[in-house]
Amino acid sequence: MESGMALSLEDFLVRARVLKLYRHALRISRRAPPHARGEAYTWKSEPISCCLIRADLRQIIRQEMENNRNCNDKQRIRFLISDGIERVKRLDETLDMQGH
Repeated sequence: MESGMALSLEDFLVRARVLKLYRHALRISRRAPPHARGEAYTWKSEPISCCLIRADLRQIIRQEMENNRNCNDKQRIRFLISDGIERVKRLDETLDMQGH
């Protein structure tokens, strides 16, 4: 999407949902430890790394958003939002279980 193009209402609302999800994921990532302590986190239902730190988690979240930045398929965007919500929820639960 070019910066000079006006968004339709639907596109505006989808964009708002994506940004809300991104901000929520970053807020949750703040709870991750700033230094490695041998803990594992899950992302996409797979353990990421036992040495994952806050900066790594934030980079993964950002990269996921960047990878799908130019997606124009509305059905895929809806899927990605739903998947992202579930992944953030699992991350939140994992951090809760680990006491972060």
